Amino acid sequence: MTPRQIELVQSSWQLVVPVAEDAAQLFYVRLFTLDPALRGMFRGDMQEQGKKLMAMIDFAVKALARLDSLLPGLRMLGERHGRYGVRDEHYDTVAEALLWTLRKGLGEAFTPEVREAWVAAYAVLAGAMKEAARVEAAA
Repeated sequence: MTPRQIELVQSSWQLVVPVAEDAAQLFYVRLFTLDPALRGMFRGDMQEQGKKLMAMIDFAVKALARLDSLLPGLRMLGERHGRYGVRDEHYDTVAEALLWTLRKGLGEAFTPEVREAWVAAYAVLAGAMKEAARVEAAA
């Protein structure tokens, strides 16, 4: 990721933070619309799950400029997701739901440049998680 992309992700995320609860709800509605089978992977209170999701994204967005400090946690998360049955194609569905949610939430502020920055950020984060899941599965 370029410094400009990191800046765009971080500044656009600040527009989402005040409406994080609504964004989480939109995200999960879209995710389960795209792939209803994913609903079965989520047990418990979805509002609480949404808070965890938003906190995780917030943490990752703030740490984008310090990826080496973020990668160990991402790898652990990827290993855990792999044990839950998350497959590579699920990451693609999550990306689609996330970008849709950002477009809805940011409106005109979701420019092509901002979208490209989020795609780059997601590729780095999800890539680390998928790789960790593959290593875990091979072990």
